[in-house]
Amino acid sequence: MIAVVQRVTRAAVTVETPPYHASIGAGLCILLGVEHDDTDREAAWIAKKLANLRIFRDDDDKMNRSIIDVGGAALVVSQFTLAGDCAKGNRPSFIGAAAPAEAERLYLDVAHRLEHAHGVPVRTGVFGAMMAIELINDGPVTLIIRRRPTDV
Repeated sequence: MIAVVQRVTRAAVTVETPPYHASIGAGLCILLGVEHDDTDREAAWIAKKLANLRIFRDDDDKMNRSIIDVGGAALVVSQFTLAGDCAKGNRPSFIGAAAPAEAERLYLDVAHRLEHAHGVPVRTGVFGAMMAIELINDGPVTLIIRRRPTDV
């Protein structure tokens, strides 16, 4: 499982058809890619990591607070292209991406765990849709978090 995490002052996702819009204020914009070997274990691990990641400033201006500590929200957007392999040629291969049904289940599981197990208000994109993402990166702070089943 791969997450590109951005600390934001605000973020939004919009889908034209069917019409959909979701937005958050300060918090995290999380682009989440699910790979073919990912399981519930990776979903639980990454949700916990995201909830407790200390990338928000404390009173001493150090990155020492989590999204929970600052009362932020998360915008979680599925992005299968994160599983793209660009090692050969110029066209990415997506054979490492999870099958759509399993990817959607695990993506929604991460969002659900963030909200219900860790108390982070969560908004989501629309799985499989063409989405427009708008955000104001705070810092900028952008991290890539990856967990493979072999990392256990």
